[in-house]
Amino acid sequence: MSFMSRALAFAGAAALLTSVAQAAELKVGYSLSQDSHYGVGATAFGEELEKLTDGKFTIKQYPANALGGEREMVEGAQIGTVDVVITSTGPVGNFVPDTLITDIPFLFKSYEHAHAVLDGPIGQEILDKFPEHGLIALAWGENGFRNLTNSKRAVKTPADAEGLKIRTMENQVHMEAFKEFGILPTPMAFPELFTALQQGTVDGQENPIGVILSAKFSEVQEHLSLTNHVYSPALIILSPVVWDGLSDEEKDAFRQAAKTAAAAMRKKVRDDAENGVAVLKEQGMTVTEEVDRAAFEAELEPLMAKYAEQFGADRLDAIRNHEY
Repeated sequence: MSFMSRALAFAGAAALLTSVAQAAELKVGYSLSQDSHYGVGATAFGEELEKLTDGKFTIKQYPANALGGEREMVEGAQIGTVDVVITSTGPVGNFVPDTLITDIPFLFKSYEHAHAVLDGPIGQEILDKFPEHGLIALAWGENGFRNLTNSKRAVKTPADAEGLKIRTMENQVHMEAFKEFGILPTPMAFPELFTALQQGTVDGQENPIGVILSAKFSEVQEHLSLTNHVYSPALIILSPVVWDGLSDEEKDAFRQAAKTAAAAMRKKVRDDAENGVAVLKEQGMTVTEEVDRAAFEAELEPLMAKYAEQFGADRLDAIRNHEY
């Protein structure tokens, strides 16, 4: 290669690096459709980030598992093949065990209670654990309270649920709880779920109203029970490969954009929870609204002793008794 050719190649590479430094398009992956609360959160994140960084960072959305299931996307964030992941906490406990405490059934009394805990020191302490596991957690998002659907029968009590084969997330806390209810928990990645319900591989699943809506589960499920058995947070996770290249000012912009995204997600989740049940009824689902929540909680008492030992009774009490 001549001196001139080398000079031109060097100049081209330098221009490319300058261009990357000036503007970067980030891949944002999530498991639901673009009109879901995840999509609303991703859009809010991108708009706020672009504004706060004067256009240096923009995003491209990859909804509906385009970059793989949630577990694969979190792994992608660890190695840098995915820049940002909006995910349920479901699979995250396999990477950051401290998040599992948030998955305990009937731990949070209301949305306000959950927000007060997660937006305060307890939630921040969990987020601070992520770098130890090769991930950056920018903020707590939201899925909402999870409810049970199935194709067999109405479920009002644990006895009604006994023997049902229910898809759960790949999450040990959830699977243990469902066994206590007499349910046969079947861990399965979300991208496989609709087909499994359609074919009868599993009888049902459990998710917040917004997920049930956006995933069109009313097409393959007849019964919805408003169990509200688990408050399900979401997380906005950034790849450390991106984070390590940011200035302090840019890091602040990413955190702020994530908080804006979380607020947008929470609003969408509440809107879906308040209006979505009526939509699902219109779509043909039979809804059991008067669920015997006390009976479900009583079934879990043996498990709560185990959780107290696993996570610390003081930590559980701090969450349960948190003011809101």
